[in-house]
Amino acid sequence: MTKFNKLVFMNSLILGTLMALSSYSWLSMWMGLEINLLSIIPLMMNPKNVFPSESAMKYFITQAMASMILLFTIIVSFNTADYIFFNSISLMTIALNSSLLMKMGAAPFHFWFPEVMEGLNWLNNLLMMTWQKIAPMVLLNFSFNQIYFLTFIIVLSSLISGLMSLNQTSLRKILAYSSINHISWMISAMMYSNTVWLIYFIVYSIISINLILILKNLNSFYLTQLFFFFKNNKSIKILVNFNFFSLGGLPPFLGFFPKWLTINYLTYNNFYFLTVLMILFNMMMLFAYLRITFSSLTIKSNESTNLNYNLSFTTIFLNYLTIFLLVMMVLIFNLF
Repeated sequence: MTKFNKLVFMNSLILGTLMALSSYSWLSMWMGLEINLLSIIPLMMNPKNVFPSESAMKYFITQAMASMILLFTIIVSFNTADYIFFNSISLMTIALNSSLLMKMGAAPFHFWFPEVMEGLNWLNNLLMMTWQKIAPMVLLNFSFNQIYFLTFIIVLSSLISGLMSLNQTSLRKILAYSSINHISWMISAMMYSNTVWLIYFIVYSIISINLILILKNLNSFYLTQLFFFFKNNKSIKILVNFNFFSLGGLPPFLGFFPKWLTINYLTYNNFYFLTVLMILFNMMMLFAYLRITFSSLTIKSNESTNLNYNLSFTTIFLNYLTIFLLVMMVLIFNLF
């Protein structure tokens, strides 16, 4: 019965997102977001979660607040001459964008995101990091006429995520701040090319799926647990470290490709200062990943010579395919 309930709410979750994406009016988009919200709350109520009730309540209150602001701006814009589509300096547009940014967890509206992530299991975290970002980002693209406001959000998200991830020992909080950092890159990619945003989101989702599948199989939530598995299995150490490198955007891993495209589009449109700031703040986020890698590689400890993966063939194949896909793409295009 539990699996049937999960199947029903998962289908409703997907339906709500698709309804928000395919709607022609803001009111039906808001209804799709509400269906999505009411569908994920039962999925959070899982006995395997650490704090299911607390996380569900924090998520519900924050999303209800964002939905209230969104509905308020829709009603006001329909009853006044201040239409959100045409007035580029409208306070209503800023309020609308703020509600969508709060729904996706971008800074400075990120206060709920790491705390909610900390109380959930890995599969729920994967939903929060990937699927729940789709509808707010696409709706943000529909009202994308506040360049200076969104530039401020991009810089703030990059800065806060880099600073807050430096002193974390929880893997879930590290990935939460990593998601905030990637949100800033996705918004900057969305400013000039929806194709680059789509590539970025797909690559980020693939890397997140790879990493979270490994952490779910290891049942690791903290760095100390992860280091214990690193000592007992060198192959898992290699896979996890490579995925962190890819998530940070180091070449020649796949995660470098969307960042490369985003930097190319920003510099082409003369956003040099924003590009430099994003690269500098991304270095802080990358340091948080490298701290995990250097600690596992340099700290003296007794290690096993066991090379067994203890993972499914599908997980291993997807990891190696996505980690080195950029290298294979370069080789293929150079050959032909």
